[in-house]
Parts: sequence; C-alpha cells; structure tokens
Amino acid sequence: MKPHLVIKFAQHVARPQGPIPDWQQFIHDKSLIVDRLEPQFDTAMRENGLDFWVTREFSPRRRSWSEDEVAAGLDRIFRVILRRETGLPPELVARIQLNPSFEYVRPIVVSGAPEPEPVRAASLSDLRFDTSRTRIGLPRAHMFGRGDRGIRVAILDTGIDAQHPELAHAIESQADFVNMEGLDTTQFIGDLTGYDKLAEDEVGHGTHVAGIIAARGLQIPEGVAPNCSLVAVRTLATMRDGDALVGAGIVDNINVAIKWAVDAGVDVINASLGIRHAGGGLPHEEVIAYALARGVTVVAASGNDGTPEKYYPGALPGVIAVGAGDPTGAVAGFSSYGAEVSLIAPGTTIASTEIGGGYKLASGTSQASPFVAGAVALLRAQALARGERLSDRDVKEILMRTCDQPRGPLRDRRRGYGHLNLGDACQLLNNTLRQRNTRLAA
Repeated sequence: MKPHLVIKFAQHVARPQGPIPDWQQFIHDKSLIVDRLEPQFDTAMRENGLDFWVTREFSPRRRSWSEDEVAAGLDRIFRVILRRETGLPPELVARIQLNPSFEYVRPIVVSGAPEPEPVRAASLSDLRFDTSRTRIGLPRAHMFGRGDRGIRVAILDTGIDAQHPELAHAIESQADFVNMEGLDTTQFIGDLTGYDKLAEDEVGHGTHVAGIIAARGLQIPEGVAPNCSLVAVRTLATMRDGDALVGAGIVDNINVAIKWAVDAGVDVINASLGIRHAGGGLPHEEVIAYALARGVTVVAASGNDGTPEKYYPGALPGVIAVGAGDPTGAVAGFSSYGAEVSLIAPGTTIASTEIGGGYKLASGTSQASPFVAGAVALLRAQALARGERLSDRDVKEILMRTCDQPRGPLRDRRRGYGHLNLGDACQLLNNTLRQRNTRLAA
C-alpha cells in the first residue's frame, strides 16, 4: 500500500508552481513527474529514504484558478504519493505536521454510510404502510408542481441503479469517482478503480436515496421531486461488514466528486454519508465552502449513532444537516444531533427503490436527507416556473420558517427548526412570488 498525504499550504507561502497533474490524472498517466514540494518537507522525506510524487488534490474549473476556488483554498491543497509501499514513521509525520509552511497534513481517511438497522426487502403490502410522503405534506406540495428537468440534484453515494423503472426517467448523467488504487482493499469487492461515466450501484444505498427524491410512483409513492434531474455520483465503494455490504470510500475522492458536481452546474447536492473529525482540517471543509460560494445547496445526513457526535459534511457551516423523524414526527432515537441539526425529516422504515428493480424498507438519517434535498429541488423548480431563481439562502429561509415545531419557534438541538413541512414551504413560496410580482406590476 502506497501511503498518500494530503497537505494544505498556509496562505502567502511559496508552493510548487508550473504544470502539476491532479492525483486522479497522475495515477493513470505518469508522463509528468513532480518530486519536490517544499524544502523542509523534501529534506525530511529524503533523510528517511522516501521518494515521492507531488500531485494536486483538485484541478481548476477552467485553465486558471477562479476567485471562488482560491477563496476556498483549493489551489493550496496537494497530495503526496509515496513511490513504494512502505509505512511512514510516526515521528516523521509529527515532524512534517510542525512545518510552518503547512496549514495541515493528514493521511487519506475512509468514510462510510452506516445504517442504524439492516434494510429488508419490501412486499407490496409493506409499501402501503409508509406514510412518510403525506407526513411532509407532499400531496399538497405537488399541487404547485413536481419539479423541472432544469433543476439538477447530485446524489453522492454508492451509485444508482439507472435501469430501475422508477428512476430511469430522471438520470441525466453519471460519474464514478471510486478509486482505491494503491490502497489496502482486502475488505472491498466490486469496482474499485478508475474514473468513468457509469455510477453502477453495488450496495443499494444510493438507489434507495434516489427513489426518495425522484421515484415515478409505480409501486411506491412518488418521489419528492420526480420531474427534476438526477446526477448519479458514485463516491462509495462496496465493503464487506460481516454478512452485509456497506458503502465506504476515501474522503478525498468524495471531495473531488463534490467539486466535479459543482463545476457541472448542479443545484443541490445530497450527501447521505458522514465522517468524524480526525485531525488535519475539517473533512470536506474547503470544497463545501466552494460549493456554497457557487450557490449550490448542500444537504447531508446528521449521523446515526444517537449522540452529539459531529459528522461531516453535515456539521460544516452552511450545510443543511438533517436528522431523522419517526412516523409520529418525533426525533428517532438513532438520530445524531451534534451537527447543529437544521431540521428533521422522515427516516424510519422508508419504502424506496432497490437495485435490480426491486424495493426495500430502510431507516436512517441517510433516508431523511433526500427528503430535504428533494424539497430544495422542488422549491427551486417552483420558482423557475415563475421565471425566478431561488438562492441557497432563500431556500433555507423558506424551509426553516415552515417547519413543524411543537415547542415554539426556537431552534432545538435534536430537531433543529422542526419537522419538514413541504406543503407549507411551497405555499409560502407561492405567496411570496405572487406578492413580489404584484409589487413589480404596481
């Protein structure tokens, strides 16, 4: 296993210039070699007999770095790849981390999408007992519209079954960012290497998330925004966990996927995944800042351990962190609340799509998050139909003002501003747009 180090330079510090490949490009094409990063770092590595390659963590959207990319610090992040499969001595890592030229130094970290209980196959009779869509007022929301193909939702997950009858209509594009090349993959199976344009789901997690957002409504209730477009972004590989298969991936692969989705022009990102902070900068911090600066709304699961533990990206400023509610509207016991929960949405025994054209029931904040991502897409589509564009800030204000909060208007640590009420949100948006048009006409 060749160790990888992700290193962010401090501001106003000299760093490598000239052509430097991004790491995904470099893994497949080593025609351009850069083997110097920073004098103290280079010396420390060579003294320990360690040769290395220098790559960029991200590539610019265009030929040069934009103001938004520079403001987020994406141009200052590099990935160092050791040439041989050898460990890094702990004392050497500690020495490198003290280098004043670096803001942080960290090894690559694996993230996952754990579920609070095993999913199970759903019979048609099981599907009828899922009242989650009515709980958020979806029938009333659909009176204002079912979405618009021009509004695009990126699902960062295990991929999507693009042939599923409930989902095939909605898939606009796909991309696979899983790349475990050079890493220990003994616990993983399936497709593990290489960027491509097929985000095939081997686990089922991403397909279940997708059905909540965009299902046609053949055997389950319609998705929240069935007429919006889905961008399937595979960021989690297939890992064995006992007898189960779960999604797990490298945080930095997820970062690259987020930037790709933003640069591709998506309106909403759903991230039903999370990782604890383990040092070396907050996970996903820079790339989420970039997404928000570009006007993308980012929705993420709060976590499934029922504690105040923070999971990222949900715990990052500006991200809508979603907790899970039960069928009564109360907070589910497994729903984590350290991520400054924004609101809760249905997250227990949710009926949705399964790989292979089937259906299943699943619980988790992973299921709650797409209800809100779909709500964001539906609101943006509703405004678009009236010739308006909703900002990320507009969307958040509408959602928070219309949540069902039995304890009054104050934000609660476990349920945020309350339970998603999409019917009220669409009504508020409709009233707001009508009043705005009336003022303009006057």
